[in-house]
Amino acid sequence: MNVKSIEKEGNLATIVVEIDKELMESGVNKAYLKARKDIMLPGFRKGKAPRKMIESMYGAHVFYEDGLEEIFPEVYQYAVVEQDVKAVGRPSLTDMQISDDNIVTLTLTTQVYPEVTLGQYKGLEVEKAQAEVTEAQVAAELDRMAQNVASTETVDRPAEMGDTANIDFEGFDNGVAFDGGKGNDFDLKLGSGSFVPGFEEQVVGMSAGEEKDINITFPEDYHEGLAGKDVVFHVKCNKVSYTSVPAQDDDFAKDVSEFDSLEELKADIRAKALADAQKQIDSAFENAAVEKAAENMTVDMPSALIDAELDNQMERFAYQLQMSGYSMEQYAKMMGGDVNTMRSAFRPAAEKQAKVNVMLEKIIEVEDITVTDEEVEQEYASLATEYSLEPEKVKEMVSADEIQTSLKTRKAMQVISSSAVPVAPAAEEAEKTEE
Repeated sequence: MNVKSIEKEGNLATIVVEIDKELMESGVNKAYLKARKDIMLPGFRKGKAPRKMIESMYGAHVFYEDGLEEIFPEVYQYAVVEQDVKAVGRPSLTDMQISDDNIVTLTLTTQVYPEVTLGQYKGLEVEKAQAEVTEAQVAAELDRMAQNVASTETVDRPAEMGDTANIDFEGFDNGVAFDGGKGNDFDLKLGSGSFVPGFEEQVVGMSAGEEKDINITFPEDYHEGLAGKDVVFHVKCNKVSYTSVPAQDDDFAKDVSEFDSLEELKADIRAKALADAQKQIDSAFENAAVEKAAENMTVDMPSALIDAELDNQMERFAYQLQMSGYSMEQYAKMMGGDVNTMRSAFRPAAEKQAKVNVMLEKIIEVEDITVTDEEVEQEYASLATEYSLEPEKVKEMVSADEIQTSLKTRKAMQVISSSAVPVAPAAEEAEKTEE
């Protein structure tokens, strides 16, 4: 092969390459051998037509396009990789000329990796909140722990607020049952406010086996058809149960934790919540610093890089949906759109992340960031622990190159965040000024 010219303009490179006759012939012959099984010519059994006969009937170059596809990996290696053309995505064939002596000249166009000019990425001022934990958060966690060890028992008495009544019910509008107004074996927590106003209050006092009619007026802002209407619900109480939640005292602390007192348990909850809050704040600070550094960068992003990142994000989201039992199509339909609508919604985030990616790669280059073999092994060990797998199994799933890239990227982010200057968020500054 012979590369006749390479011209670059912005993010686009045009490569003109001349293909050796022997290489082109090998590709054409492979294409013919693949295609002939489906070709039938008069006088020949299906799949037995000679190549020359097919070419005489359909044109001398009938197999050239498919033949080029057969040898494209070799063409790409020579015309793109070995010429140090940093192509993004697969090049497009924009022209193919075949001379009288069957020399093939191709014109390939491809988007190329962009030129990146870093702006300020060290010493950036970035907002950072103060980690704090409120007493309400501590109380909510204690309530959650108490609910986890609460006991529920059926009681033989009329239902009271706070009880759970298991009921059958059906709603009637002027004696006619209406859609959505029927339920059986429904557990209703009295006082939860989960039913129409006035319903739960009238279930209070009912005992197991009792039936009654409940008169309800739907709110004016209820959905069309029932808004403001007076209706009757026929209700049967199947059983009444009471949930006993333990008092939050020292005995409770001993039952649910390794601590001997409620105050020790509260202190532990507070410390863990504070650590979690600090972790989230630190992560948000690093991400904000990285995004700010990306805003300071000058780059003309090729669409192929953005599309590749968009594909990655869509793939990750599809996997998350799959874990929840949904397909991308089902989710898109539930959201009132289709997959293309979702791609459009994801695109701004993908564009931002693609810019961050090229900036971090440039910082890796400029800062000469490296990763040692020991660091790679430590990362394998960490992943093995996180996913409860043997390290060798992790190595089968994730290549060393992927680990190195991930670690270098992490280090590049730390270069930005470790030098960033935290400043109080604007809202906090405004509060201080008012004080």
